[in-house]
Order: sequence, then structure tokens, then C-alpha cells
Amino acid sequence: MTSMPSAPSAPSVPSVSLHARTLHALLRNEYSKMRHLRIGVAASLLLLGVCALTVFWPMGSGLGEHLDDPDGYDWKLLLTSLHSAVMCTAPILLAVMASRQTEIEHSGNGWLASATAGAGPGRLCRAKFLALGILVTPMPVVWSAMVLAFGKAAGITAPFPAARTLGLMVSLMIINLAILAFHLVLSAMMENQLLPLGVGLGGVLLSIFGQVLPGWLLYLTPWTYYSLVTPADFVGVDLIDLDPMSGLADIGVLAAVGSALFLGVTAHLDHQEA
Repeated sequence: MTSMPSAPSAPSVPSVSLHARTLHALLRNEYSKMRHLRIGVAASLLLLGVCALTVFWPMGSGLGEHLDDPDGYDWKLLLTSLHSAVMCTAPILLAVMASRQTEIEHSGNGWLASATAGAGPGRLCRAKFLALGILVTPMPVVWSAMVLAFGKAAGITAPFPAARTLGLMVSLMIINLAILAFHLVLSAMMENQLLPLGVGLGGVLLSIFGQVLPGWLLYLTPWTYYSLVTPADFVGVDLIDLDPMSGLADIGVLAAVGSALFLGVTAHLDHQEA
């Protein structure tokens, strides 16, 4: 009588511990590269540049004239300004961060050195995404807190639109991470980094002019997803709230599809190297 095949054993604790130590070593190495490459400068420009533009644009658009508006005109103005500031700055600065973090592997033969140490190019890209993502992900939280603090300091009397701000904050997080992942893969595949940076500039244009494109085109690139989460829009001279939750389903699809594509492409890079 033949015996039944035994079930595959679960990963041993030492192997899981080894994987965690390897990931920790990769992240530590990536942060060491960041300090050398001054990635913090680009990250600071993104964080502070969006804050500055979010405040500057409404100041020239009559922010102080509607402080007592019961419909919260100034909150709409600030959130729309935040959304516009991210569209104008994030695509190119995320491209710069991804390009700088990846270019060093091309110029210093880092792909081969990493593969020799047991981390293929795909795994290295995932480590870079995690390292940069830790910097990029909290930024919308800071921007949203800045909108709240500035609005209260300016004297806006209407209630703060928490649900609308939360929806915008989560959406910006996911879109920014999707753009970052795209640029990491593109920069890893291109030794000449002029093309990824050019794509970043094109992303700015797609973000800004996405609202005039046909609706179906907005789902084809991560940059045009910004147009799907616009918090408010002008109808004539009136600034009208848009549904804060209307684009979250689309953003969820972007997160799922983007994650699957990033993991699939980076796994393919590892298999190519093998």
C-alpha cells in the first residue's frame, strides 16, 4: 500500500528570520544611498513645495473674502489648491527621486553586485520602492494637516470637511505610490535616465490637462488618475464640491492593478537575471 504524499512543510523560522535580515540589510543600504544622493532634497522640495503652493494660490484667489461663508468656500479653495499643487510637482519630483535612486546601480555596476549578494534586480527594485515609499506615503497626511492648520489660523468659520479631506489624502497617497513604482521600473530598465525624466515632465502635462481628455483615457495612466479625485471644480464663478468618495473605487482598482503589475514585472526581472 502506497503512503499518501506528505504536505509541504511551512517555511522554517530561521528562513523567515534570514529573509527579514536580508530585507533589513537592503533597506539600510538604500537609505545609505539616499544620503549620498541627497534624495532628501527632492523629498523636501515635494513636501514643502506643495505646502507653499497650497497656501500661495488661494491667497491670490480671494481666500480672505469668504472666511464667513457657511458653505466652506475657503475649504474648497484650499483643497483644490492642494490637489493642483500635487499635480504640478509630484510627477516630476517622484521621477527625479526614482531616477537618482536607480541611476547609481547603472553607473556603479550595482545590479551585478547586488545579484552576486543574492538580491536580483527585481528584489532590489522592491527594496527601493519600500525605502522611497516610506518617505512619500506620509506626505499627504502632512499636507492635509497643513490645510487644517492654515485654514483655522486664517479664520475660516465653516466646519472642516474631514471626509472630503480624508478621501483626497488616501487618493493622493495611492496615486503617488503608483507613479513612484512606475518610475522605479522604468529607470531600472533604462540606462540613460533622460527618458524617465522626460516621462516625468510628460506626467505633469497629463496631470494638469487630464480633465479635458476623454473619460476612458483617464484610466490608462497613473497621472490622469489625479483628475478622477478633484475635490471641487468651478461651475461658472461658483466653486462646487465634488463627491469625495466617487473616485475611491477607481483608486482601489489602481492600487490593485498597480501592485500586481509592479510585483509581476519585478519578479520577471529576477527571473531574467537567473
